[in-house]
Amino acid sequence: MRRGMVGVAAAAWFVLSFVACGRGAEAGDYQALVKLNEEFLEFRKPASADGLPDYSPEVMEAQMTGLRGFFGRLEAIDPGGWTIPEKVDYLLVRAQLNEFDFKHRVLKPWARDPGIYVSAVQRVAFQELPASKEELSELESRLESVPTFLDQAKGSLTEGAREFRMMALRDLQQPDGVGHGHPYREVPPEGVIGWYRDLNQRLEEHHPDTVPKAQAALEAIIEFRDWLLKRWMDAPAGIGRENYEWYLQNVLYMPFTMEDIATIGDRELHRGWTFLELEHNKNRDVPILEPASSAEDYEQRIREADEQIRRFIREEGILTIPDYVGEFGHNVPWIERPDGRRNFWEQVQYRDPRPDHVHAVIPGHRFDMLVKEHDKRPIRGPYYDSGRIEGWALYLEEMFLQAGLLDDLPRTRELFYIFQIARAVRNRADVGLHNNEFTIQDAARYMIDRTPMMDDNVARVDAEIYLREPAYGISYQMGKIQIEQLLADRALQFGDRFSLKEFHDQFLAAGMIPISLIRWEMTGLDDEVRRFWDEPQD
Repeated sequence: MRRGMVGVAAAAWFVLSFVACGRGAEAGDYQALVKLNEEFLEFRKPASADGLPDYSPEVMEAQMTGLRGFFGRLEAIDPGGWTIPEKVDYLLVRAQLNEFDFKHRVLKPWARDPGIYVSAVQRVAFQELPASKEELSELESRLESVPTFLDQAKGSLTEGAREFRMMALRDLQQPDGVGHGHPYREVPPEGVIGWYRDLNQRLEEHHPDTVPKAQAALEAIIEFRDWLLKRWMDAPAGIGRENYEWYLQNVLYMPFTMEDIATIGDRELHRGWTFLELEHNKNRDVPILEPASSAEDYEQRIREADEQIRRFIREEGILTIPDYVGEFGHNVPWIERPDGRRNFWEQVQYRDPRPDHVHAVIPGHRFDMLVKEHDKRPIRGPYYDSGRIEGWALYLEEMFLQAGLLDDLPRTRELFYIFQIARAVRNRADVGLHNNEFTIQDAARYMIDRTPMMDDNVARVDAEIYLREPAYGISYQMGKIQIEQLLADRALQFGDRFSLKEFHDQFLAAGMIPISLIRWEMTGLDDEVRRFWDEPQD
């Protein structure tokens, strides 16, 4: 990385952190760890056939056989004499193996969740038209594979869960109301079946010879829907306490129990509502924020928010913005729905883009991901941890609020507290789903009842994500809590020499890895990580 990309002080931390793991290559078998990781990253890439995932029993068995070989190789590596950064990398590789094992041993989505098949075929219908000759050939190949793929699904879904079945049927027949990753349509198609009808109509205009293949795929999807309607699936979808806490401990390296998560979520919920009502009282004579009146008005609000946030970062010494960081745009598009209704994100964003801008744009997700692209370390560079990613984004919201970004924007402060409430309710929703105490409907209702402006569609889609991805819903709140703990640790270590800018730069330089491991590396405190080793390390 060129030093000109960042300020001098920050550059030192970025470079030191990026090269630290290569310094001790002669110690033990660190290079063997790097090689193992590179081979595993290639190995774990999803198998596919004609552009669709391959979940056949033969492929699943081959994956488990290969995984056992990787575990054996990892166990043969002794990290005892390594530096802390190298030991962190060892734990990262082990977490990835554990996650792959967990997917095969516990999650087994190919056997439990018909939604993974529905999602795979839906993406085929998103093809933009007109298509090039090569794109059209690939589309036709995928369309021809849809009937076979769905026949495979029927044979693989031997442990189907009732909540997953319900979710799949909804996705097949109804729009999600949120449009996560969907191309824009003024009137969203009626689920996957609607998207294939949309594709057929577009093909008739641009590539009529391909219509029969698309129609055959549509008929196979309708037949799969009818099969699901007749198929009784009664297994629980939640993974249960023991599996959930194993995942926290051995994949996410989070030192929490389910009870910790629920209690902290409740505490943050109560705290958010208290501060929101204090703001309401303080702002009782201040005009409320009205949503943007047009796309132009909305774009102007985004520009003003972006300029203010970047200026505040520079003037207040919040963190280093590398020279390669340019414009990012925004995260929530302007949409005028026929019924005039707005979902939760639009209700907030159209009033003031700042809450989502610091979370998802700068210095949140888009900034974060761009910095990551410049991380060429072989183990940390490709690593993603949800607690680090979402925890950082949520931490930024309150950090900016408390640091003074909104001192002259009292009504916007209220929106920040609403965002905090929205993330706090996810804790109990997440653990409730996986304890099989909540259905999707229960979890969505829990979040709607406790979050201002929350709507049915956003709450339901979020609950579906958390059921399919254990502990993702809690990653926001628990990651934020861990960052605040780390900041306190560093402030106590440095005293008057503590620098917020250096803290943030060092934190980002560590990579998108579990925060407990960042804490060990930054502070030397090993009280959390000791439990993550099978045996004590030197």
